[in-house]
Amino acid sequence: MRVITKTADLEKLRGELAAQDFVAVDTEFMRETTYWPKLCLIQAAAPGVEAVIDPLAEGLDLGPFLDLMADASVLKVFHAARQDLEIFLKLGGALPKAVFDTQIAAMACGFGDSIAYDALVQQVLKRRLDKSSRFTDWSRRPLSDSQLAYALADVTHLRDLYPKIAAKLEAEGRAHWLDEERANLVDPEIYDTTPENAWKRLKLRKTTADYVLGLQVAAAWRERQAQLRDVPRGRIVKDEALYEIAEHRPKSPADFDRMRAVPRGFGNSRAAQELIQALDRAFADPKRSVYKHERPPPAPAGIGPTIELLKVLLRYEADRHSVAPRLIASAADVEAIAADDGADVPALKGWRREVFGERALALKHGKLALKLKDGKVAVEEV
Repeated sequence: MRVITKTADLEKLRGELAAQDFVAVDTEFMRETTYWPKLCLIQAAAPGVEAVIDPLAEGLDLGPFLDLMADASVLKVFHAARQDLEIFLKLGGALPKAVFDTQIAAMACGFGDSIAYDALVQQVLKRRLDKSSRFTDWSRRPLSDSQLAYALADVTHLRDLYPKIAAKLEAEGRAHWLDEERANLVDPEIYDTTPENAWKRLKLRKTTADYVLGLQVAAAWRERQAQLRDVPRGRIVKDEALYEIAEHRPKSPADFDRMRAVPRGFGNSRAAQELIQALDRAFADPKRSVYKHERPPPAPAGIGPTIELLKVLLRYEADRHSVAPRLIASAADVEAIAADDGADVPALKGWRREVFGERALALKHGKLALKLKDGKVAVEEV
């Protein structure tokens, strides 16, 4: 087995991989006790080439592999790519270019919603994955031959899987269906760790300006603490504590003691003092931005049954085209179409409009009808 521990060997591997049209990539990492993922292994495979890269090897410079990730002429194939892409963004300061995610592609090929890797390999390649090293601590050294073989198998299967998935997409004329999903996957905003934006990951329980400001400050404070200490956000305080802090806006250590979700004794810590000071500064700032909640227009009266009919049609069309429903339209898309023929939603654009949007509008205006035939939903023109 080829295990890369020296920069010169990695440079050679990069050249071999760059000569191919695509390279399958996977990573093994640990982040149960950290904020930032700790990269422990990189596995890469292309036709005729396969290797495991040890990023923990002393003196190894990952620059050559990061250059490969930035090379738009070589397609990078992942499965459930988001966490892998996050790691490469942190390492190289940029997201990999030319990315293909077999999990997303599988949805367009009729393998269901967010299919697991082992299930996809079994269905397409008729192979069962070895799970014996599934719970390995990948940060420990040395790794056994069986552990390295387990890790490498992830990308050798992926290397064999990709051409079959890609061919199926082309044969069914669905390759362009993934364009929007690929664009979303490499959108830097979804990997943003700027503390000031941390509140956007939380669901607002109130929309008053003071509550939102308190939540913004508390979430940013927690994000900075987690990043500086390199611990998971929940190790600082739980989400529930942020909601309580936003609601009650503590002004003294004793105020924290009255909050159920805040750890006992937190009010006497330096971190609590820093949080109080951050809240005081924010609320005292005359130039602070004021959150204004934009309420969506009220839904037309009696729209509920229309939404339910459109959901039935969505499931029918998804089954008919053997594709996961959420790839075609979200619940928000369906509700928007029910309320407005010209809704600015993906389901009324491009291939989604062809597959579902036009028929949704036809059903809404009585040009299509749903019925049961032999115990199954059927659609007929009116």
